[in-house]
Amino acid sequence: MARTTYQDLLDAGVHFGHLTRKWDPKMAKYIFMERNGIHIIDLNKTLTKLEEASSAIKQIVKSGRKVLFVATKKQAKEIITQQARTVNMPYVTERWLGGMLTNFATVRKSIKKMSNIDKMQKDGTYDVLSKKEKLMIQRERIKLETLLGGIADLNRLPAALFIIDVKKEHIAVAEAIKLNIPTFAMVDTNSDPTNIDFPIPANDDATKSISLIAGIIGQAIQEGLDERKRDKEEDAEKEAAAAKAAVDNGGETIETTEASAGKRTRKAKDVE
Repeated sequence: MARTTYQDLLDAGVHFGHLTRKWDPKMAKYIFMERNGIHIIDLNKTLTKLEEASSAIKQIVKSGRKVLFVATKKQAKEIITQQARTVNMPYVTERWLGGMLTNFATVRKSIKKMSNIDKMQKDGTYDVLSKKEKLMIQRERIKLETLLGGIADLNRLPAALFIIDVKKEHIAVAEAIKLNIPTFAMVDTNSDPTNIDFPIPANDDATKSISLIAGIIGQAIQEGLDERKRDKEEDAEKEAAAAKAAVDNGGETIETTEASAGKRTRKAKDVE
């Protein structure tokens, strides 16, 4: 079953590209035509690429790994934050810090610092500090939360990145390439799709377009999570059934052994 339709993409304005003078020639194969100085994206190719990306990202999540959502442009922040939280995935929507992936150990230290501040507030250490010290710590906590709050639960490198606007998030793309992390992204007519593993040709400026594509990717992720949960439940049921069978077989073995012992005893008496 298709995750979306040609009409849905049309209604969301996914087909609207940038002005023809701003285009990237590497996007030529995804462009259908030019109209009034604007490139029109081929929605048939969008549908195909979207399905490929959804299937691939579903398998990644099904294996128990995380997908990092990245979107720092104004019109995408709220949409991506909400979508990432819905499927319990990490996200970056404020600013991509250089080295967030390539220097992940240092980033983890900053996240740990945020956790230590929270711990201070709980164990009473925070209460004995001076007013000035409290203010400084509060400001630092707010800054860390703004920049790293979306990846606070990310204990290891993500298995993939889902990006809105690869041109704006070029640093994230570069770090992912360096670490061989697969990238899934919306690519507009002014972007270079060659460095993206799963490019989705689409309008990455309109909120409706971003919401539709992000929603479909989120749906695929949820499907992967649900299938992983079902597989775990089935495995648990199989293990329980196997354990029960082993216990039952063990009981039968004991009964058989006891019966055999009884027969031997009777035979011995008969001989006597």
